[in-house]
Parts: sequence; C-alpha cells; structure tokens
Amino acid sequence: MNLLIINGPNLNLLGIREQDVYGQENMETCLQALRERFPQVEIDYYQSNIEGEMIDKMQEVGFTYDGIVLNAGGYTHTSVALRDCIRAITTPVVEVHVSNVHAREEFRRHSMLSAVCVGVICGFGLDSYRLAVEAIINR
Repeated sequence: MNLLIINGPNLNLLGIREQDVYGQENMETCLQALRERFPQVEIDYYQSNIEGEMIDKMQEVGFTYDGIVLNAGGYTHTSVALRDCIRAITTPVVEVHVSNVHAREEFRRHSMLSAVCVGVICGFGLDSYRLAVEAIINR
C-alpha cells in the first residue's frame, strides 16, 4: 500500500509556530512514528507553500496511490483548484487538520474540500495523521 501525506502552506513550521494551537511535535517525528507503526505501508511525504505544486503532486500520484492524507492548511478554506483536483483523481483523499478548525475563527469552519474527500479528521494534533492513515488502511 502506498500513501502520500501532503501538507500545505506554513505546515513546514509544525513544532515551531503557534505551539498552543499546533503543539510542539514536528512533522519529521510524526512521520517516523507513522512509518514505525505501519511498516506494511509506504508513506511518502510532500509539503509545499504553493497551491499549484500541491495540485501537481496530487495529479502525479492520484491515479496510482492507495490514499492521500491532505492537510491543505489555509487553502482548505479558499481553493476551488484543489477541490477540482481531488474530484479529478481516483485516489481517495482524507482531509486532515491538526487543530479543531470548528473551535477557531469563523472563516476556518468552512472547507472547500470536505465535500469531495472521503472523510475529515480534525482536532487531534498530529495524531490526526495516524487516524487518517488508519482510515485509509481500513477502507
């Protein structure tokens, strides 16, 4: 099984930025734990602050991989282009958020992506990624 985790803008700063919201753990530690927990799964990782690069990566793997875990960051609330990409590919996508977006600012409560994803997981810190991987494995 091949999965890709894609993180969007500013998520390269996990463990550094707004630790009261996003925690102190960085993505490298999270990826190491996921790969140890799921040795039967090839887990690739990609991060970009650029919407078009995220779309390019999803199109690259979106017909061959078994799942994509997507934390689109701020693009979640604005990107029709990411939404259209998710609809165009055949690989199932799980939307992930580290924080509980519904307990934050009003604008974060609307996702352009949720309706075209197979599921949404939010609010469990970096453990949200584990839950998403499990959801794809058990699908």
